[in-house]
Amino acid sequence: MGKKLNIALYWGASCGGCEIAVLDTNEKILKLAEVADIVFWPVAMDTKYKDVEKMENGSIDITLYNGAIRSEENREMAELLRRKSKLLIAFGSCAVDGCIPGLGNLYKREEVLENAFKKTVTTDNPKGIIPEVIHGKRKLTLPELEPRVSTLQQVVPVDAFIPGCPPPTELIAKFIDIVASGEEIPKGANLAPDISVCDDCDRNPKEEKILPDIIRPHRLEKDNGECFLLQGVLCMGPVTRSGCKTRCINANFPCTGCMGPTSKVTDQGARFISAIGSIIGGKELDTDQEKMKEIIDKIDDPIGTFYMYTLASSIMGGKKWKD
Repeated sequence: MGKKLNIALYWGASCGGCEIAVLDTNEKILKLAEVADIVFWPVAMDTKYKDVEKMENGSIDITLYNGAIRSEENREMAELLRRKSKLLIAFGSCAVDGCIPGLGNLYKREEVLENAFKKTVTTDNPKGIIPEVIHGKRKLTLPELEPRVSTLQQVVPVDAFIPGCPPPTELIAKFIDIVASGEEIPKGANLAPDISVCDDCDRNPKEEKILPDIIRPHRLEKDNGECFLLQGVLCMGPVTRSGCKTRCINANFPCTGCMGPTSKVTDQGARFISAIGSIIGGKELDTDQEKMKEIIDKIDDPIGTFYMYTLASSIMGGKKWKD
């Protein structure tokens, strides 16, 4: 066996589920250990940032970067790992599209801090203190939040993408197989299939879809095996990349879009809004605007529904402010 590869993993602004997903490959990870050494993985080993800084540029063969860019620390690590890595992979929805942290782009940075540390009902902070670190006589500030949440690709060039919240085990296993075989990952590749969830879904009807009404998923009394859209439940399957084995749908819950759009979709949320606009209520509602508005008004949290995972990477990117 030749020289082992050097692999790094980093956790930016995310929940940490992507880290656990790596371990979900079970014994498959031993195959990775046969051909690669993990040289940096803060969640699992005590490697310091300064150790990475001392590495030669390009000395890390592959870095899996999960998490969005929310703080100056996230940005600095993205830039550092970009320099040190031959191949930088956006790993998981937060790195690929911004995911849940990207919804922070609906608010100013100051509003986020105010809500988190002063207004959240579970926070006991009568003095309204915004946290900072004080060590002896020396005052150390925490990494500053950036004004907006960015995807990894909006900050540094990215070589490949593994989407999902978290990435499905099968995609991680596919990545391990590619690395173990010595095969190169094509530049710009997305390891998930470039087809929609509907293309993989057993519920996909042969007839034309019609959205009769809009109801919340919990109102479904039982799993009848029908397409969610035909039952009035919003399902992002038509505009979402496959590769998840339709796990949510198999558990009787609609697709929420975590795998991101296919290559044919520029803006996942906008495309889905267009799609439901064309199928809502059928042709009989074409002239009944009041009834159509009544149905549309039942959409709870439109931004959270249509842009739960892709607000940061969408055309609008979030709310805009003059300052």
